Amino acid sequence: MHRRTLNLGILSLAGAALAPSVATAAAEVDLESAVMPRVLGDPDAPLTMIEYSSLTCPHCASFHAKSYKPIVETYVETGRMKFEMRDFPLDQYALRASAMARAIDGARYFALIDLIFKQQSTWTRASNPIDALKKIGRLAGIPAETADAYMTNGDLLDSILNGRIAAQKTYDVNSTPTFVVGDEVIRGAEPFETFQKVIEGKLA
Repeated sequence: MHRRTLNLGILSLAGAALAPSVATAAAEVDLESAVMPRVLGDPDAPLTMIEYSSLTCPHCASFHAKSYKPIVETYVETGRMKFEMRDFPLDQYALRASAMARAIDGARYFALIDLIFKQQSTWTRASNPIDALKKIGRLAGIPAETADAYMTNGDLLDSILNGRIAAQKTYDVNSTPTFVVGDEVIRGAEPFETFQKVIEGKLA
């Protein structure tokens, strides 16, 4: 199966690692904006596709490299479906990456997620993955002190982890990537044709 399974140990990590630096105190976290859904496409589209992903998951990166773009071009950009990203971090670095990404929203958010996945094999293997993440964040216009603030904000980290718990309860998500198209759950980084068949069936 093209998916990565749940690591339960992350639930104890929200307040554990990465104490804020002095610079972090000067950066503000817009928590209300940070916890809002990240949705691409027409909010009134007749169908919603949800992706539960972990930014350190190689199968999630594979989905974004192969199937994500044709899905967006075929269904999201044509107004037939909207696409929602939901965080399901499997380790502490995925959790911090998800938190940093929520410093921005709209199309910039999705562009940053794409960049994090494209550079996944580099930043996850860096001697200091957090510093490597902050360098990626700067490319998206996120200052280092802002990245620090978001990655160490307890309320934001708790919100992300609570969302993961909700996904487990609602859709039995226990691996990434997992997708919900309408009322159907798809598990794993399937090829575009698999998603196309399900999406077309829901739109019919």
